[in-house]
Amino acid sequence: MSVTLHTNLGDIKIEVFCDTAQRTAFNFLALCASGYYDGTPFHRNIKGFMVQGGDPTGTGKGGESIWGGKFEDEFYADIGHDKRGQVSMANTGSNTNGSQVSVVGLLCVYLFI
Repeated sequence: MSVTLHTNLGDIKIEVFCDTAQRTAFNFLALCASGYYDGTPFHRNIKGFMVQGGDPTGTGKGGESIWGGKFEDEFYADIGHDKRGQVSMANTGSNTNGSQVSVVGLLCVYLFI
């Protein structure tokens, strides 16, 4: 399944692998469908590294999941961030996923070891 985010940096078409990280995919797609991300900026943009958005406050400190609050990480050994453009949940530590996402601009395998 794919969705297109209309952002302050332009449109991004995202392919979502619903069978891989099911809870994460469900949260992201539900937030997209509800319009949650409409008008939210990429509040963090590190050239050549990544962009981060999905916080309705625009500060990088807000946002919650469709369940209200945070949810657990979904890590799998065979899935890494080894391709430019991959999307993941952005969080503040283990099991703190909400609504924020990051899009990698470089090979970032070291972030998820």
